[in-house]
Amino acid sequence: MASLATKAIRTSVFQRSAGLTGQSYSRMVTTCATSYTLNTGAKIPALGFGTFQDPDSQEETVSQALQKGMRLIDTARVYNVEEQVGKGIKKSGIPREEIFLGTKLWCNDYHPDDVERALDDSLRDLDTPYVDLLLMHYPCTFKRGPDRFPRDADGRMIPGDTTFVDTWRAMEKLTGTGKVKAIGVSNFCQSEIEALINETSTVPAVHQMEVHPYLQQKGFNEWLQSKGIHVVQFSPLGNMNDFYRQTGWSKEIAHMMRVIDQPVLKDIGKKYGKSPVQVVLAWGINSSRSVIPKSVVDWQIDENLAADFELESEDMAQIATLDAKARFNDPSLDYEWRLYSDLEGIDGTVRGRTH
Repeated sequence: MASLATKAIRTSVFQRSAGLTGQSYSRMVTTCATSYTLNTGAKIPALGFGTFQDPDSQEETVSQALQKGMRLIDTARVYNVEEQVGKGIKKSGIPREEIFLGTKLWCNDYHPDDVERALDDSLRDLDTPYVDLLLMHYPCTFKRGPDRFPRDADGRMIPGDTTFVDTWRAMEKLTGTGKVKAIGVSNFCQSEIEALINETSTVPAVHQMEVHPYLQQKGFNEWLQSKGIHVVQFSPLGNMNDFYRQTGWSKEIAHMMRVIDQPVLKDIGKKYGKSPVQVVLAWGINSSRSVIPKSVVDWQIDENLAADFELESEDMAQIATLDAKARFNDPSLDYEWRLYSDLEGIDGTVRGRTH
């Protein structure tokens, strides 16, 4: 069953202005607050706030984002920002029940005996009795223990002795504790998700994955939708984040023209009175997905909030031409696991350390 979208309209204005060479149109388009219904029945906002990087800024920016109207907050244990995110939520004054909060289990805590304790650690730092969504961050398992990136004497990642299916079964049990409302995965390929569906009793509510105009993954997105799995796009602005140019496994393609510098996106933006950033985010939302851009800049948060608007089919078709099958997030050789094995964009994988 596909995710169902609901829209709460914030404002709607269309205006015509006279130009020097005739009539031109300047649009202040409808701004919505779209949400989707997960396979659990819960609602997830289409537009959210990512908290990767910038730990010193997260308390204030999370608070500001919530006060301005964001209701989806995405974080992860390995980001080392959960405590700051929790403080930001409290500082905002927004009731916890109005916020959709998701975090991610990291690979060194995948042993079934570690899963609930790891969740409890996140709940403690987030200062909340529950999360709305708990994701498995990657399908690969690292050696259990306090070291998040356990390496051998040669600097290679040490794998764990359990599988992501074992981890998933432990996560399934958490949904009955009240500590987790829904469970999902991130950075999985199709065959790995099929393994969960075939070998366990819970279909993931969400798959969080890299999607942007340079990596559209149309077939995989359609398959996920057919299974009732909602997609949350990370890196929705593609290679705008310098992380992809600086990490040890940076691909050559990460240095290509930034997505938001594409002339076609600038032209579409002019049509709607929007920026290329807003057009890219709207493209994701118009494709029935949630998007979680990150920002610690006040005006950028405002810009992102105004990115939930309807694009005409001709503009969606124009954006479709930008698909370069360019996957920027690919730590496969560092994690000793062929990530995204049956998906697009796995060419050019580079060996190098994430941390």
